[in-house]
Amino acid sequence: MPENLELVEGWVVNARVVGRIAFLEVIDDLSLKPVTVVVKRDEVQDEVWKAATSIKLGSAVRIRGVKPERVVSRKGRELHARLLQVLAEPVDLLPIDPTGKTPANPEAYINYRYLALRLPRYRAIFLARSLLMNLTREYFYSRGFLEVNTPKIVGAGAEGGATLFVVEYFERKAYLSQSPQLYKQMLMCGVPRVFEITPYFRAEKFSTVRHLNESWGLDVEMGFINGPEDVMDVLDDYIRYVTRRINEELGSTLREQGFELLPPVEKIPRYTYREAVDILRGLGFNVRMGDDLDTQAEKALGEYMERQGVYAYFITEYPWEAKPFYIMKSEGGLSKSFDLDIRGIEVASGGQREHRYAELLGNMREKGLNVEDFSFYLEAFKYGMPPHGGFGLGLDRLLMTLLGLPNIREAVLFPRDRFRLVP
Repeated sequence: MPENLELVEGWVVNARVVGRIAFLEVIDDLSLKPVTVVVKRDEVQDEVWKAATSIKLGSAVRIRGVKPERVVSRKGRELHARLLQVLAEPVDLLPIDPTGKTPANPEAYINYRYLALRLPRYRAIFLARSLLMNLTREYFYSRGFLEVNTPKIVGAGAEGGATLFVVEYFERKAYLSQSPQLYKQMLMCGVPRVFEITPYFRAEKFSTVRHLNESWGLDVEMGFINGPEDVMDVLDDYIRYVTRRINEELGSTLREQGFELLPPVEKIPRYTYREAVDILRGLGFNVRMGDDLDTQAEKALGEYMERQGVYAYFITEYPWEAKPFYIMKSEGGLSKSFDLDIRGIEVASGGQREHRYAELLGNMREKGLNVEDFSFYLEAFKYGMPPHGGFGLGLDRLLMTLLGLPNIREAVLFPRDRFRLVP
């Protein structure tokens, strides 16, 4: 009776021959650990033995074999080969060590991301990213939000200014979208809850470990709110949900790969901007009311919070002058706004929007914007726009903080910054 053969398809990441036995390590499917393929000279035909003992690292293979009754491999998975087919061999020296024993230059892991994905560390990052995207959709679908897709070629920026990429749009000038902000607000005139997983494009000359010029984010908007607290409650619950589920589903795997995984977030405290300024002054920072919190201040505040056992926290009631025109004003020159910081990195920003037509016009003029450029947006505020609010969250940054990555470029397959347009 013929043996019941199992199938393995993947890439050879290590190989050695000991006497009449060849050992091949093959990374297959979406596994983080390779399967050890044992090829015994006495159990296979000559061509199989020849292929196994002359195989090049990096080759794509198809192997059929049997699972042993007792697994000897310390990797935990083992197959005794009967058939081996080499589907493709590398024609050049691999720029990344497939065994992972010799580290490459960090740039190499970006330039050859498709090869880096054969290494457990990078597979783990993008398994976590895929799970994060899936959990995000799962969370908002289950709470009655409508997933939407807004334009990425637009006639005006959500925040104005010189941070827009210009594109030729037939006989007109257009821009790549900075944010779906204007469109998701307009939708509040017709549906009460929307979310979008979307790219952001920002033409700023960043050169930091936490900025990209093309990034992916989550945008959420909610109608009929009573205040910004309603929006923060949803964001708080979402963060607690995804941190718990990622720890449950991938926690042990990610920690095995050396990631400093954020533990499940149980509670996200809320501090006013004034309270944050007072903490920073106590830490020796010369911060004045109204100042934007720079990277060093954010980092120091995050380290202070971690010493209190707090990984994620809201900063609320920023001065209105520091916020975009669509944020609602509150008393004393403040705004109904908030930021969410995790591990000292701003991950999300949001608040209650100005839904009253006359007040919105006044906000735009106060910010020095040309009202005519936003006529399409303002039109929606004439027809019963309810009180609403929302947030934008950087999914790349969220993954970066969840895994404790030192550079946001590690969280993106093919990052785009001011110096990188390929691959």
